[in-house]
Amino acid sequence: MAVQMDQATARLGSERVGKLLLDYSIPAVIGMVMASLYNIVDRIFIGQGVGPLAISGLALTFPLMTLVMAIGTLVGVGASARISIVLGMNDVRWARNILGNAFVLTFLFSAVLITFSMLYLDDILLAFGGSAQTIPYAKDYLRIVIPGSVLSNLSYSFSGVMRATGYPRKSMYTILIGVGLNVILDPIFIFGLNMGIEGAAVATVISMFVSMLFVMSHFFNTKHQVHFRVGCFRPKARIIRNIVSIGMAPFLMNLAASVVNIIMNNQLVREGGDLAIGAFGIINSFGMLIVMCVLGLCQGMQPIVGFNYGAGKHKRVKDVLLLTIRIATLIVTVGFLASELFPRWLVRAFTDDPDLTAMAVHGMRLGYCLLFLDGFQIVVSVFLQSISKAQKAVFMGLSRQVIFLIPALYFFSRWFGLTGVWLSIPAADLLAAVVAILFLRSERRVFYPSSGRRV
Repeated sequence: MAVQMDQATARLGSERVGKLLLDYSIPAVIGMVMASLYNIVDRIFIGQGVGPLAISGLALTFPLMTLVMAIGTLVGVGASARISIVLGMNDVRWARNILGNAFVLTFLFSAVLITFSMLYLDDILLAFGGSAQTIPYAKDYLRIVIPGSVLSNLSYSFSGVMRATGYPRKSMYTILIGVGLNVILDPIFIFGLNMGIEGAAVATVISMFVSMLFVMSHFFNTKHQVHFRVGCFRPKARIIRNIVSIGMAPFLMNLAASVVNIIMNNQLVREGGDLAIGAFGIINSFGMLIVMCVLGLCQGMQPIVGFNYGAGKHKRVKDVLLLTIRIATLIVTVGFLASELFPRWLVRAFTDDPDLTAMAVHGMRLGYCLLFLDGFQIVVSVFLQSISKAQKAVFMGLSRQVIFLIPALYFFSRWFGLTGVWLSIPAADLLAAVVAILFLRSERRVFYPSSGRRV
């Protein structure tokens, strides 16, 4: 028997979509940007306080930290999308079962990743392109952060579920608490206690723990509509299948990003030495901020699309999608202009080393010359996840990271050296935008279910 939905959830199907998108996306954007600052703040303090090789060592951790994020997105995106849809169908009891199963999956997947990573850490870092100069920095950081990754996965996954159940601002506070604490603790541990890169790791884990406590206190509170109940943790094959199938798209995108990062690191070391990995780490930090803004916007879009799709309100689905595309395009265009006009100013936040600065400025200008295309493709991918078109979303994510970027990286680096590594990024962006256009057109029936009109 269905349980009556509360007012916070019901407004998803009735309130003006522009206001809903702002209400849901602004906290999500702030939360996603703050989440990215976990690592960016570490890089800034480490770059200024330890040195350029330490930045390269920290950049070596990107592929593994991306895998940690992949676990969080697999469960978080899958559970959030399914909960939004079943709430649109007014089935709160099933939403609670999804919540409990998501909790169990987060622990299981995190345990597998932690065990494997700690057992083979040296071999992993060597495969990531590490050298005798950079691996010690990466090990000092990861041996503390990886065991604490279950905390970040619980915090990240369930802050998304919190947003999907009608609490976007509280979801934002989850991230703000963690990042705010990290900003305070980083200089204390790195400089005050003279712990260097290990201090950054300790500060990050403490911040993750506090953030996790905050988000879990919400779902263990029975006053909230969607909360943990006795029996909801019992694994159900149908729920697990739904979570994994929907969350597979962002998971594979993160997995592909990790693989691409490994390939890129090895190409960078071959063409530019250890400093080239550090340059990519700086470039990636700026790109992450821009992408996180768009992903936050998409997280605000997701519950609105999921709820109204489940309720059969197709015009509202179309309206919020088109509005999200326009805003996302504006965001990435601002990022494009900043990377082309002020790259030196952006790089100097991380390092004063002249060689590293020159390399990063050159790479940023080339790598982000088509950044203004990224917003559209990200929105379309999340939209496909939100309406349970998992296979298309998976293919779209993999097309950029694997089908386009890896071959471009392979050939361009051989033709143009280090410059070719940077040019492979916009080449993949252009082709991925074409795929996004084709996939969006293929879903026109979502917007016009009774006609053949096109989007």
